[in-house]
Amino acid sequence: MKEAMNMLVDLKARLDEPAIRELFEYAMFADTDEDEVIEALDRYRKDQQLRAFGLESEGQIVAVIGYRRVEENKLDIKHLAVSPDQRGLGYGRGIILRTLELEKPQLVTVETDEEAVEFYRNIGFIIESLGEKYSGVERFKCTFETDF
Repeated sequence: MKEAMNMLVDLKARLDEPAIRELFEYAMFADTDEDEVIEALDRYRKDQQLRAFGLESEGQIVAVIGYRRVEENKLDIKHLAVSPDQRGLGYGRGIILRTLELEKPQLVTVETDEEAVEFYRNIGFIIESLGEKYSGVERFKCTFETDF
């Protein structure tokens, strides 16, 4: 990932763009239907505490992050996705780090599945199993304390 060329871009006004919507779809459960995706994006438009950003590289949004500012010093990541053809290049880590620089929280939390838990562990999150929240699906709470 070429750090200097990547910009964090506010996506609130761009949530209807097909490429942006597709990235948010990747961040949701595989069995999420289109109506649920539309509802989630609508919440980002209407709720001032929900923020949606993209990481732009060479003119294209390659990753998205959606989060809620829970308290003055805490962020709860709701959605995170990297374009499939851009995975493994540091964009997921990059968008999280850029978001931390912007918001300067003391605590970041995210709930995720087994597929993504190693990603969060590798960038310093502490992992706690929440058990089987959905039929046959173990969920995890990932927590990161910052130095801000």
